[in-house]
Amino acid sequence: MRFKKPIVALSAACLLTLAACGGSGGGGNGNGPGVDTSNLGNTGNGQDPTRQGPVTIEGATKGGTVTVLTSTGFTTPIDPTDLYYTDTNGIMTSLVMRQLTQYAYDKATGQMILVPDLATDLGTHNDDYTEWTFTLRDGIKWENGDPITAKEVAFGIIRSYDQETFVNGPGIYYTNPYFLEGDTYKGPYTGNDPDGTKQHAVTYDDAAKTVTIKMAKPFSDFPYYASMPAMGPIPTDPAISDPAKYAQHPWASGPYKIDSYVIGKSLVLSRNENWDPATDPARTQYPDGYVFKGGQDPLKIDQILLADSGAGQTTLTYDDVQSQDYRKFQNDHADRLVIGGSPCTYFYALDTRTVKDKAITEALTWALPYKDQILASGLIPDVNAIAATNIMPPGVPGRTEYTAVEGHGPFETDTAKAKQILTDAGLLNYEIKFLFRTDLDTDVQSKAVLTKSLTEAGFKATPVPTTVADYVATRDNPKTDINVRSYGWCSDWPSGATWIPPLFQSTDIAKIGFGTNESAFNVPAIDQKIADTFKLPSAEQPAQWDAIGKEILTQYLPVVPRYYTGVAMIHGSKINGMYDDNTLGTPTFRNIWVSQ
Repeated sequence: MRFKKPIVALSAACLLTLAACGGSGGGGNGNGPGVDTSNLGNTGNGQDPTRQGPVTIEGATKGGTVTVLTSTGFTTPIDPTDLYYTDTNGIMTSLVMRQLTQYAYDKATGQMILVPDLATDLGTHNDDYTEWTFTLRDGIKWENGDPITAKEVAFGIIRSYDQETFVNGPGIYYTNPYFLEGDTYKGPYTGNDPDGTKQHAVTYDDAAKTVTIKMAKPFSDFPYYASMPAMGPIPTDPAISDPAKYAQHPWASGPYKIDSYVIGKSLVLSRNENWDPATDPARTQYPDGYVFKGGQDPLKIDQILLADSGAGQTTLTYDDVQSQDYRKFQNDHADRLVIGGSPCTYFYALDTRTVKDKAITEALTWALPYKDQILASGLIPDVNAIAATNIMPPGVPGRTEYTAVEGHGPFETDTAKAKQILTDAGLLNYEIKFLFRTDLDTDVQSKAVLTKSLTEAGFKATPVPTTVADYVATRDNPKTDINVRSYGWCSDWPSGATWIPPLFQSTDIAKIGFGTNESAFNVPAIDQKIADTFKLPSAEQPAQWDAIGKEILTQYLPVVPRYYTGVAMIHGSKINGMYDDNTLGTPTFRNIWVSQ
């Protein structure tokens, strides 16, 4: 995903989306032929290294406030270094934060393409891709009017080394493995280096406006990584950039700044008057502001957008339309329905610290009520929930088709077979403990369906209550007394390197928790194969990532793939410019404007 970052599971929010299918009026690109399921993981690698600002949209008018409703809330970090979740990523990188590079929506192809952002181009590299240099634009400023310096960009990048301070960020998967000294440097806070001067992999020249990053091994995909929030500037003044403080109010470098932020509930943005559109090749600033409201009932979101009256006309959601309302929008409001693919997979991660027998995961694979649970969760089979056979979605380079459990078909449920597996293994009545959100109706419904099927399959089902606001923190806490975690993952860019290491490379749980290895999978032989694959020539890596993924699923089975994703997002009739951001599964916030 680019980021790909982790997703909040069960409800269909925060998805990473791919190619939008079809296209018709109203700013949506929705009533097309459906989802291209053969290219879900091919998130596109188009580039335009010379694109310049400002961006203008024909017919667009200034004014209006956009309301964004979502069921999941803002329960994940918004500090750029720690920001790796798709919803906050899409919002913050499109509207508030700038990075070295970024993505722009190409209406002609329905794809996002990589373009410069703070940098003048997509970077220059040496012959073996072990050194990258970026030159910053003139006229780039913070929200207070101060110029953004090369030193501040370098400091932002240096922060990403700090795994223990920023446990959610992408640094553990890209900065530390790829950047020079990533195996020894602890970062500015854990390494007691508040100015980031103890290591020399990231250097800067304020006079020349350049930032140079040295790699420990070739990293030809660095321009994609450079689009992530962690690859942008951070003020060097400790009084401002202290992680505990900065997480509450990151400084704006994009077209909007934060007026207020209440974690788990709301985010209010207004115009950043010190953003210069001439310096930005992708963003616009048409609306006066944005009001994001989290923790909303998905069914009520649908009703507000179906009614399309008053404030509903200037409202949108990056949650998917509920299954029972999908046909209404498709038949009567197709111009307000955005349909497309997504390079993401949802799965159940078994906690391998306590779940030691592969038979448990095999039985669970047969026991899951795939379609019934999907429908209970408000998802739409074959639109935003597509049967998964292995962890990487179709279209990821090098991916081959295989089934994690021999003989198991797409969305196949056989509780009698699951019960027999448990009986043969002497594991009948094995307890499965999983979270559900009491204040989210679709979660409550899904919990009931899952409990019934698990019980029929010979498991002891124990649902553990939590809330929308507490869900992510509770799930990601290794001490939470559950042994199955619902999780989702998306490509950071089209490569198995953005799947296998993040999900299955061992992590030091005592220091940083699961990271994104929610199954606590820890097999030294797999770690070594991951390390060896990073050293291969780029052309040889795709097949090897697929081979490692197949070995993990067929021999160890720490996760049960459930479904690949798509999107079916909706917006009010006065919202224009809303398409699929095929790197994040969020609306194309950079393009949105409101009819006056």
